Amino acid sequence: MKIALSVPGKFHTFDLARELHARGLLTKIFTGYPRFKLRNENLPKELIQTFPWFHAPYMGLLSINLLPEGPRKEWENLLSVSFSDFVARNLPDCDLYVGLSGSALSAGQKAHLRGIKFICDRGASHIRAQDQLLREEHALWGVPFSGIDQRTIVRDESEYAEADCITVPSTFVYRSFIEQGIPADRLKILPYGVNLRHFHPVDKPDDERFDILFVGAMTLQKGVQYIVQAFNKINHPNKTLTFVGASNPTLIKKLKSFGIWPDSARLVGHMQQSDLKTIMSRSHVLVLPSIQDGFGMVMAQAMACGCPVIASRHTGGEDLFTDGVEGFIVPIRDVLALTERLQQMADQTTLRAEMGVKALEKVQLIGGWHDYGNKAMEIYREVKSA
Repeated sequence: MKIALSVPGKFHTFDLARELHARGLLTKIFTGYPRFKLRNENLPKELIQTFPWFHAPYMGLLSINLLPEGPRKEWENLLSVSFSDFVARNLPDCDLYVGLSGSALSAGQKAHLRGIKFICDRGASHIRAQDQLLREEHALWGVPFSGIDQRTIVRDESEYAEADCITVPSTFVYRSFIEQGIPADRLKILPYGVNLRHFHPVDKPDDERFDILFVGAMTLQKGVQYIVQAFNKINHPNKTLTFVGASNPTLIKKLKSFGIWPDSARLVGHMQQSDLKTIMSRSHVLVLPSIQDGFGMVMAQAMACGCPVIASRHTGGEDLFTDGVEGFIVPIRDVLALTERLQQMADQTTLRAEMGVKALEKVQLIGGWHDYGNKAMEIYREVKSA
């Protein structure tokens, strides 16, 4: 069996590519990343085909806040359509084509014309569920949001209809598709892996402190607005809240206007994986109260460092750990539940230490990307033989 992949950026698709290549099954991976950013991906150059002409400048302009909403949506639409057309024109002979949702429609259609099975790899909730959740959250906080581009919604739903199978990373995402009327027999749950060589304990938390960690983009979607409220309410003489990832001055200003932004919060920006595993190892808990998150890979990374997790039900946490064993699962937007669980961890040092040990054991039991590759192959063989 030969398999081709496509992804506008990198995401988890390059981890999948390495697993397929190790099995001798990867025929090509298409990406919008420039080649110089792929030197450490451990894949032969001839198996990588790049189309960076739209994605690279888009990321550059986005990083310096030079893309207002209107031009950003136009660019994103052009990026998705042109990338899929590029893949369609260059799709090699293969048995399966696996394309990340939102940028695989014309390539999936071309695959079917050539007798190739098409798998749509969706990393977030159903596009309409995602749009609804984000609209609700922005309205709650008085933040302007015009919704997901209707062209994106139409394109995504066309991919769902075209695909022979839709892979999703969590039960939360699976439920969102069922609720939108997608038949269960067209869906397969495929949770992401974690690199156990890169993420492992390298230090321990300080029992005299209570250090809370958030890793990811600072957005309403990730639930930052609920972390800060819970942090303000918990009682501990040496509590800290650290944000790793892209800062968001506009959101911070908005939260300050509500009087809920803690001045003691630490913003450390992006971190290399070597530094990230250190701060995860030293933290008492990672919190991910997302409103919409297909599968927060930072949860597995933290657990691999011995750090327990508190996550919302919309993160894939239910597929990764058991509530009350390796961490806690809380409803979205529930500040009270989040506060209670944080206070419980702050007060019960033995409990949180035991959860850290069990979190590490659970992730090691689940396995890394190799196990993800095995599960993916089970799905791919089933689709090919259908």
